[in-house]
Amino acid sequence: MLSRSVAHRMPRSTKASLDATQDDLRSGRVVADYGRHVLIEDNDGLVHPCTLRGRRLRAVCGDRVTWRLGPHGGRGVVEAVLPRRSELTRPTPRGLSEILAANLDQLIVVCALAPPFDANVIDRYLVAAALMEIEAVIVCNKIELATPENTIESDKLLEEFMQIPYPGVRTSAKSGQGLPQLAALAIGHTSILVGQSGVGKSTLLNALRPHTDAPVGELSSNSGEGTHTTSASRLYKLPGGGELIDSPGVREYTPHLRRDQNPVSGFLEFLIPARSCRFRDCQHRHEPDCGVKTAVADGGISTRRYNSYLALMHEEA
Repeated sequence: MLSRSVAHRMPRSTKASLDATQDDLRSGRVVADYGRHVLIEDNDGLVHPCTLRGRRLRAVCGDRVTWRLGPHGGRGVVEAVLPRRSELTRPTPRGLSEILAANLDQLIVVCALAPPFDANVIDRYLVAAALMEIEAVIVCNKIELATPENTIESDKLLEEFMQIPYPGVRTSAKSGQGLPQLAALAIGHTSILVGQSGVGKSTLLNALRPHTDAPVGELSSNSGEGTHTTSASRLYKLPGGGELIDSPGVREYTPHLRRDQNPVSGFLEFLIPARSCRFRDCQHRHEPDCGVKTAVADGGISTRRYNSYLALMHEEA
């Protein structure tokens, strides 16, 4: 802010230019993230291509920002990112936090009957949801590919999550089964579709929001794993209300944990047994008289979930 004395000494043309610059500042929301380039939706629902101001500024899908139009209506410039309510993160190779999306209030974790899903990846997304203090839903997609073998395994794992409890739904974008239930779970939320590559996130989006035409890929014939078809996160409005971000698929995922954060918050079924631990700061690993380990031994906590917790704790150690 310029003092009155400084402003008084400024030429009128300079003061007018500063006033115009302040008047040009607008508010908006990032609806697509391409690195240094983003798409901003303004308050009238119009979308503008913009560039980020400076190398240090980072904006992600879901961010609220201030921005201004470029000269002669050209590419705009994002000036600042407003404080975030929540951040979906992962660690960089250097151990720093990389923000993937912001201002979410629900994760929709998608798995599928093909490729065979990795339940540990689901566990880690649930930890991320717990750290953000937002809701989580688990979707088992491509149920049209059900066989006696993969149905037994997938039902067992989905039931494991639903007993914790997390909402779960079985879907088929091809037949439409489960889509009304998924749409109902998305109403009133800003959600992000996350999960392994090839599980059908973009196909689900296209089914929930016709005419979106999000790119859809197929499984690799060599590995049976999914290919990355969504290369950038993009936010879409759903016809029944709510917003859905389509995000690139992953091979694996780990949330970035600060030193004051413990992944146990994402293992909700540990909370009551942990009250019986001898030590208040019990890590549920090597400590004696651990209520969580007792619950695992008694069958009250899934051995798979407990081993998944230990693996994540080992990575963070």
